[in-house]
Amino acid sequence: MNQEALQSIQKAEVLLEALPYMRAYSGKYFIVKYGGQAMVNSDSMESVIVDLILLQLIGVKPILVHGGGKEVDAVMLRLGKEPQFIDGLRVTDDETMEIVEMVLTGKVNKHLVSLFNRQGGRAVGLSGRDAALIQARRKEGPLLEGKTDGDRADLGRVGEIFQVNPEIVHTLSDNGYIPVISSIGTGSNGESLNINADHVAGELAVALQAEKLIVMTDVEGIYEVNGDTREFISSITRHKIRDLIDQRKIKGGMIPKVESCLLALDGGVRRTHIIDGRVPHSLLLEIFTDAGIGTMVTR
Repeated sequence: MNQEALQSIQKAEVLLEALPYMRAYSGKYFIVKYGGQAMVNSDSMESVIVDLILLQLIGVKPILVHGGGKEVDAVMLRLGKEPQFIDGLRVTDDETMEIVEMVLTGKVNKHLVSLFNRQGGRAVGLSGRDAALIQARRKEGPLLEGKTDGDRADLGRVGEIFQVNPEIVHTLSDNGYIPVISSIGTGSNGESLNINADHVAGELAVALQAEKLIVMTDVEGIYEVNGDTREFISSITRHKIRDLIDQRKIKGGMIPKVESCLLALDGGVRRTHIIDGRVPHSLLLEIFTDAGIGTMVTR
């Protein structure tokens, strides 16, 4: 048997391995959160877009929720404004809110939609403000260190979701469109609020009772930090995750990602994953192969 025939057999075996997953996931919602350094590389972005179009073609209902923190940072620095973070959340005053909304909704969202359309997909860009999709209130900051009177850090216009109205998402998905959602919400008085995209993805996964929440970022998955050493975790339960957070073995920007997984699991989502979006076709590898490539968080 020649080399070409062997390669064809290997391709067929890959499809056979994926077939049970295709059957199981047809008609189910997959919420994919996309952000981090993975969004800066154009080749990686196109790989993610093609994967999502393929998922839709086999019957999955993919929803893309995106961040854009790197792009927001770049614009802020160009304008002479230093980004500030508390527990992985961007401190958002009024001027920063204008920048965030301009970059996420006006630039990043439309760029992603154009990539979908260029690859033959049909995508529609939304923010949480469209059709009252994401309703939020201002989020309290953490307690200030060394304070005994309950004083908290001021996060500004950072939002905390209290209601998701997914009707517009159902309408678009049922009619063959892929919703692309930026993480801006609406406050009770109509103001724009900056919401962590991981939290938006988690809440949306619960509202849609999604089959999977997949958080794509710029690391391989979850690491347990012990002093100067890090150990990769391929699979973990939500109870173990909470222990690691309490022990400060999961830190910084990974905290909102892990919190979104816990929120989704507590709300009835069956499986959550944190994967490296820089790896070509990492979505397909995680979803349609037995081994997977990232960290799976389960109940």
